[in-house]
Amino acid sequence: MRLLRIRPMQITLNLDEALLNEASQLTKLANQEELVNLALQELVRSRRKKNLLDLAGQIQFVPDFDYKALRETRDVAD
Repeated sequence: MRLLRIRPMQITLNLDEALLNEASQLTKLANQEELVNLALQELVRSRRKKNLLDLAGQIQFVPDFDYKALRETRDVAD
């Protein structure tokens, strides 16, 4: 297995100071780097969630699928 090492990226951003202040108050984070990282995490999370919601109604289950049997085997694997 190959490990990737990702170095933090340093960039210059022009950010809305009022928006930064409001975000800082809402999150209790004073560090701008933490605020931007949190914002990016939330963006990614919300887009992933949206993509999952797009699948609603498109998944068809096998009528005779025994989900209870699957639950019993799940405990054995752990």
